[in-house]
Amino acid sequence: MAYLGLLAGLALLIYLALRGVNIFFASLLCGLIVALSNGLPVTDAVFQHYAVGPLGTFSFAGKFFLLFIAGAIFGRVMGESKAASSIALAMIDRLGSDRALWITVISCALLTYGGVVVFVVIFAMYPLGLSLLKRADIPKRLFCAALALGAGTFTLTALPGTPSIQNVIPSVSLGTDLFAAPGLGLLGGAIMFVLGIVYLERQRKLAKANGEGFEPGPMDKVENMVASDDMPSWQMALVPLAFVLGTILLPRLSMSLGVAPETGTIAQIIQFASAQPIFWPSLALVLGSILACGLFPTIRQKSLSLFGEGTNDAIMPLLNTAAVIGFGGIVVQTIGFQDFSSVMLNSGLPPKVSAFASVSVVSAITGSASGGLQIFMSTMAEPYLAMGIPADELHRLMAMASGGFDTLPHCGAVVAMLTITQLSHKQAYKDVAVITLVIPVIATLVCLAVSMVI
Repeated sequence: MAYLGLLAGLALLIYLALRGVNIFFASLLCGLIVALSNGLPVTDAVFQHYAVGPLGTFSFAGKFFLLFIAGAIFGRVMGESKAASSIALAMIDRLGSDRALWITVISCALLTYGGVVVFVVIFAMYPLGLSLLKRADIPKRLFCAALALGAGTFTLTALPGTPSIQNVIPSVSLGTDLFAAPGLGLLGGAIMFVLGIVYLERQRKLAKANGEGFEPGPMDKVENMVASDDMPSWQMALVPLAFVLGTILLPRLSMSLGVAPETGTIAQIIQFASAQPIFWPSLALVLGSILACGLFPTIRQKSLSLFGEGTNDAIMPLLNTAAVIGFGGIVVQTIGFQDFSSVMLNSGLPPKVSAFASVSVVSAITGSASGGLQIFMSTMAEPYLAMGIPADELHRLMAMASGGFDTLPHCGAVVAMLTITQLSHKQAYKDVAVITLVIPVIATLVCLAVSMVI
């Protein structure tokens, strides 16, 4: 009954997400099914594990609310000021409108590999992406897929040295460094990037042939992609974006390059920023928004209104994402989930294959790569090391494996991205799934096979 309830709750949540049912209601309903079938007290499941537990809805919302609000405000300001349109026009004039998806992927990859949180990348890129898509007449669903490829695949799990949480978790648990198994990481990253770009380009050409083009969402503020007197120059439009990204990256770059002072006020600021992966980017986005309001006269008089509208834009993405995380908070408390590790460890499969399956299933159930990886490293890593898997290979393979089945329809990041871009699962999930699920799994299996024969 415990296993059936777990599977039924997960299957129902995926079904309801695909049907467009309110994700907050769906996650709570499915969480109750899981709790009842596994003998969890309903009050504990709802008011503790779902609401305020380590993976609770309001624990997540409380942790990330400032980041979501700051990101949405920045996106609103860049869109209303026509700064995003100005940048997009300049990029298209130099690279061509057919390269809009390439521009998105590479930009997102550089940001996330530099340590920018995925949610920040989504908010920062969205106003620019809208302008690129309108000019190139590319469907928004492909922007979601390009965003996912650049920000949520090879830069998070595969490339050696990435500061992502998916790379940090195994490093802390196994005592490896962030460059563990670099050959496997580069191979996996190359496969994800190449297959992803090939898929995106193929879909772009098919969409063009079928007459499918750009359609803005009901809340999208997209100006006509034509230069006008009230549009800032692209150089001026880049200033707030460069300020935000520079502020976020400066502490990390200073420490990694060894140029940060050891004492003094600047050293304290750098140490504070490095220890604040959520607050520091949020502060950068707020300051960037203030800077934009000062630079662009067209929005100066209505800056407070734009800040309020941006705050409203953030509410639903934050709550929808948090609701899915809350479902995972109930799941990890169940008997079925706790028994899963012992079943996998005694499955009789080759150790690396068993480990891949373990991480994939845990990440799928929780809808979180970092959550699945954290649970695996805390409960199952030691037995697999004892089976003879080298620590550096376990690090890299499990990091990549966590970034596959985590992006089923109930994944919090997927829900957030679709909510922010005002698309439904029916409209965009197929392309996102190919990019974030199918291709990463293929890349991980190839790397796993290579590691078993060399």
